[in-house]
Amino acid sequence: MHTDSLRQPESGRVILHCDCNNFYASVELLKFPELRDKPVAVAGDPEGRHGIILAKNMIAKRYGVQTAETVWQAKKKCPDLVLLPPHHDEYEAMSRRVNEIYLSVTDQVEPFSVDESWLDVTGSQRLFGDGQSIADLLRRRIREELGITISVGVSDNRWWAKLGSDYKKPDAATLITRENVTRLLYPLPIQDMLFVGRAAADVLRRHGITTIGMLAAAPRESLVKWLGKQGESLHAMANGQDDSPVRRWGEAEAVKSVGNGMTFPHDLIGEEAWRAGLMPLCDSVGSRLRAQHLKCRTITVQIKDPQLKVISRQKTLAMPTSLTKIIFREALSILQHCWRQDAPIRLLTVTASALCGEEEEETAQLSFLTDVRPDDPRQARIEQAMDSVRRRFGKSAISPGTPKVE
Repeated sequence: MHTDSLRQPESGRVILHCDCNNFYASVELLKFPELRDKPVAVAGDPEGRHGIILAKNMIAKRYGVQTAETVWQAKKKCPDLVLLPPHHDEYEAMSRRVNEIYLSVTDQVEPFSVDESWLDVTGSQRLFGDGQSIADLLRRRIREELGITISVGVSDNRWWAKLGSDYKKPDAATLITRENVTRLLYPLPIQDMLFVGRAAADVLRRHGITTIGMLAAAPRESLVKWLGKQGESLHAMANGQDDSPVRRWGEAEAVKSVGNGMTFPHDLIGEEAWRAGLMPLCDSVGSRLRAQHLKCRTITVQIKDPQLKVISRQKTLAMPTSLTKIIFREALSILQHCWRQDAPIRLLTVTASALCGEEEEETAQLSFLTDVRPDDPRQARIEQAMDSVRRRFGKSAISPGTPKVE
């Protein structure tokens, strides 16, 4: 167990980021205590082309086993690696139990994923002590009551708390203040920052920015020039400039996008295969939009090939839509313009974004040169009827055909 015992952040807020250590693997090892001293990983089914590492324990990590690499790559590094199948229902159940313990100290608990949550414990300090004490209390209870461990970051804002939970693992609590941030966080590499992916890290490195401290000190205008809106966000995050509230448990976040993806048992090659692969994805996206009384203005298609290279392309619509037929037409158009007919596709994802409510009045500048019109009422009635059939008889009761797109 580790604790960085420094005084509380000076800001009025006290934010915790709690992260379950090696979550999937830790839950699986509760059933197999005899494997605790062996390298263990949770992996998908190699026969179904989902043969990637989903999680690993600390021992496997020491061998260099990484999440998202293939099983054969992991086995090459660690021939004695024990593979266990995933049980997502058990992870969801454990996640609920973990969050119930968080809720015993505050009602401001906002899950970030199945194994991570932010907590605002500002108002809990009279009952449970300062942020450091609350972090240690939660760590002890989860270890003793559930048999797994968490790492906790304590700060006055979300982003430094997140970096604090990553700073020491496993079963650790790290306090990040305005005084110690330059010592603890600023020497870390920029890729340790949330939302700094490979592409953004490459851009920053080309401009001589290699650490979080250098990112914090960089002129915001330069970051915006290099990375657009993301540059402004990263500058604020590195400097701990965040006053966004932690939502109360059960408080829904506004839907920003609706998407669905699939890794196919066989590579898709050619337009006929594309159509067959796209239609169920577009149908899912369209039906979910209609169920939430939403329409989208942007369609994004993400494509992954057998070598795991990924590209993403998007298209802005002239008018918002929730119709499967239109989403399919635009998604297929994106594929036709960016992917060779003979190039195999392993995975497709279709995402609808730039959402608006059905009741919102939309206007468009009509032109003699373009065909801009709202959703076809007849097609809308057809798809709404299909939605009704599915609600009554199940999702598999009726499926759309694959239309010929002109």
